[in-house]
Amino acid sequence: MSEVNFSLVIPCFNEGGNLPKLINLCVEELCSKGVEVILIDNGSYDRSGKILKDASHEHSLLRTFRLEKNAGYGGGIIYGLSKAKGCYMGWTHSDLQTDPKDAFKAFSLANSSKDFIKGRRKGRPLSENIFSICMALFESLLFKQAFWDINAQPTIFSKDFFLSWEDPPKDFSLDLFAYALAKKKKLKIHRFDVLFPKRYSGKSSWNRGFRSRLLLIKRTIIFSFTLMKKFN
Repeated sequence: MSEVNFSLVIPCFNEGGNLPKLINLCVEELCSKGVEVILIDNGSYDRSGKILKDASHEHSLLRTFRLEKNAGYGGGIIYGLSKAKGCYMGWTHSDLQTDPKDAFKAFSLANSSKDFIKGRRKGRPLSENIFSICMALFESLLFKQAFWDINAQPTIFSKDFFLSWEDPPKDFSLDLFAYALAKKKKLKIHRFDVLFPKRYSGKSSWNRGFRSRLLLIKRTIIFSFTLMKKFN
């Protein structure tokens, strides 16, 4: 295999309905253009395992790994990043609310190890926008720096930046961790618009209503204070 410059990690948990289309998009829009795509089966118990196993023959730059036990959103991503060969790497979601080809746009903005690239979601429901705005305001006040659309994808950065991480979280706080650390290290933050349609298939494994959002808010707030203390 020739030298790989870009690697994209996509964690998958019970996304059997989305995977056939996702794999086709990854091969056509990314692998064919030299991007290594790493699909992580994060302890799925639906048909995801078989689909991903078969997909490993689709293209030499499409790699699949299985974690027998779910390692958490962040844990699956971190495992994938540890396997990535690219000089620039990052992640996006498997639910097709974030188009894999947006990652190619993000990689095109990566010119140095000081670049940190992140999408900015457009077309979301008002209720979800309000949630994101409130969390962004909280983090901005806490860290005394401007944060916006923290969980937007794709998220792209250099391998050097990844190797600097210490004790990254293995849950949904990974998005905040990477974003906040990029700001602390004074990386150049690039944002670009990405469309955010409804899920192509299935249901979210975490967003099951108001209660799940409250639990996420609680975990994020606790982690935010822990991260702030660590940074100081």
